Amino acid sequence: MSQVTIENPILNSPFQAPARHFRFNNDGITTDIEEKRRASAFFMPIAHARKKGEQALLEYWSNPARERKLFFCQREAVETAVYLAEVAPDTATRGSRTTCATRIASTTPGCPASRSRWPPEAGRPWSWPCSSAWQALNKLENRQDARFSDAFLVVTPGITIRDRLRVLLPTDPGNYYRQRDVLPPDLLERLGQARITITNYHSFLLREKGEAARLTKSILNRGDSSPFQENPDQMVRRVCRDLAGKKNIIVINDEAHHCYWRKADAEDETLSPEERAEAKRREEGARVWSSGLLAVQKKLGVRGVYDLSATPFFLSGSGYPEGTLFPWVVSDFSLIDAIESGIVKIPRVPVADDSMSGETPTYRNI
Repeated sequence: MSQVTIENPILNSPFQAPARHFRFNNDGITTDIEEKRRASAFFMPIAHARKKGEQALLEYWSNPARERKLFFCQREAVETAVYLAEVAPDTATRGSRTTCATRIASTTPGCPASRSRWPPEAGRPWSWPCSSAWQALNKLENRQDARFSDAFLVVTPGITIRDRLRVLLPTDPGNYYRQRDVLPPDLLERLGQARITITNYHSFLLREKGEAARLTKSILNRGDSSPFQENPDQMVRRVCRDLAGKKNIIVINDEAHHCYWRKADAEDETLSPEERAEAKRREEGARVWSSGLLAVQKKLGVRGVYDLSATPFFLSGSGYPEGTLFPWVVSDFSLIDAIESGIVKIPRVPVADDSMSGETPTYRNI
C-alpha cells in the first residue's frame, strides 16, 4: 500500500452516524474526503508482495520504454499461450485446448491428449523463455494451481540445437532471461527454482543395459521384454532425471514438424525413390519422438505441449496434401509477414552477370 500521512484522521463525531470518510483506491488510503458514510466492504489491508509483479509480467514485456523491445509476433505468441492456459479451458471457442487435442488425436495417435500447437514463425528465442517464465512463476506463486507447471522438457531434433538451447536454463551464464531482459532481477532469482531438461528426441530410444555374451542374450530374450534393454519407464527416468521427480510437466517441441506420423489410412503417393526414402526416415523419427512423449505422459504426466516450427505444414509422403497447414495451429506469423515487418533478412535473388571485364571475376558487396 502507498504511504500516506494524515495529520488528523478524525472526521466525524463519535455520537452521530459517520458523515464523511477518507477514500481508498487500488494503492490504499488517500487524503481525499468523500462527504458520505463509507459503504460496507471487505479488503486486504496488506497486499501480497508478489501479486503486483505477477499481474505486471505481460506489461513488463510490452513496455514501450524497454531497451530491448519484443516484436509483436513474439508477444502475440506468448499471449496466445496465456489465453490457452487461463481462458480457453473455460470456453467453447474454436481455439480451445480441447479442439486442438481432438484434431491432433486424429492425426498423431498416441500423443498426449492435452497437446496444443504453437508455432510462431519468427522470434522463437524470445518466445520460449517468456512462456516458460510465465508458467513457472505462476506455479511457484501458487503450487495448487493445476493450470501451470514449474518443470519443463524441451525436445529438439538434434544435438546441435539441443546444445544451442542451453540459454533456456536459468543457471546458464548466457541465459536469455538475463541477456534479453525477460525478467527483472528479483523474478529471475525466483525462476531458478524451476526445473528444465533439454534433450534431443534420440534419447527416447531404448538403450541396451548390462553386459552378456551374444548366446546368453539370445536365450534370455525369448520373452516379451528383454532384460538387457531399458523399458519405457526406465528410459523416462534416465531422460528426465534432472526434473527431480516432478509431475505434470510442460513439453516444448522445437522444430516440431518432425514429430508427426504419416496418415494411417493414406493412399500410396507417387514419389521418387529419394522422396520415398526421406519420407520413411521422417516416419521412423516421428514414431520415436511421439512414442517417447507418450512414455513421459504415462510416467510423469504432461500438463501441456507447445510445438514450435517455422514450417507448420504437412510434407510430401505424409499422406496429407503437401503444404497444408496443420489444423491445430493457434499462433502463426508467416515468413512474408516477418519480411514485411523487417524482422528477418530480405532475401536476395542472384542474377547472372556476364559483363566481366578482364580475366578476374567481379566481386559485389551485397
